[in-house]
Amino acid sequence: MRRALVAANWKMHGSKALVDELVDRLVAGLGQGLNAVDIAICPPAPYLQQVQELARGSELLLGAQNVHGENSGAFTGEVSAAMLADFDVRFVLVGHSERRNLFAEDDLLVARKFAAVSGQGQIPVLCVGESLQEREAGQAETVVQEQLEAVLAHCGVGAFADAVIAYEPVWAIGTGRTASPEQAQAMHASIRGILAQHDKELAEKTRIVYGGSVKADNAAQLFAQADIDGGLIGGASLDATAFIQICNSVS
Repeated sequence: MRRALVAANWKMHGSKALVDELVDRLVAGLGQGLNAVDIAICPPAPYLQQVQELARGSELLLGAQNVHGENSGAFTGEVSAAMLADFDVRFVLVGHSERRNLFAEDDLLVARKFAAVSGQGQIPVLCVGESLQEREAGQAETVVQEQLEAVLAHCGVGAFADAVIAYEPVWAIGTGRTASPEQAQAMHASIRGILAQHDKELAEKTRIVYGGSVKADNAAQLFAQADIDGGLIGGASLDATAFIQICNSVS
């Protein structure tokens, strides 16, 4: 049985006051955890220590939004997986569509970041997904497969033993549009099928979560699908009430 994951991606939002308020409310509402679900918070890097301290003693897990592919070096402004480990970061997002599209991260760079995270014993959350143009051209599964195969080729299937895959159709991120439960399930099943071509047993154990305008009113339908193991939540995660409702939807 795969343990569900719901992760909050706060993106470039927040302040010390907002972080205090959000985490206090989440600890009160979710701090003792839920049956069969992990809950992770991915704040902007300046607030990692603040979230770590506020969440101490609860079951909330810490995540990071980005990482460099090297453990150290002359990379001004970058953060390594080793540095994130100092703050007990458990999950690290790699290959988020905004990193791919706005910062020109290609498949090889994403694979290197995935390897760096795995090398520190952290859990990479590999984000994959297609644009609206690619979906309408019938290329959605091909695009996702290429993104996934690039990491498999660089890191090997064994690196996915503790990894998470997040399917995030680019056309559904921050647009208010959401893949239907059927569309999302079809892609999740396809992703699991790609992994199964390399290792059937591992494919059955790998968590695949959905990201793309998940809200309190559609989460339960999405999470009820056989191959959807939780969600990567953007805007709705900045609303404590909505995020708690989404987490409760897993069960």
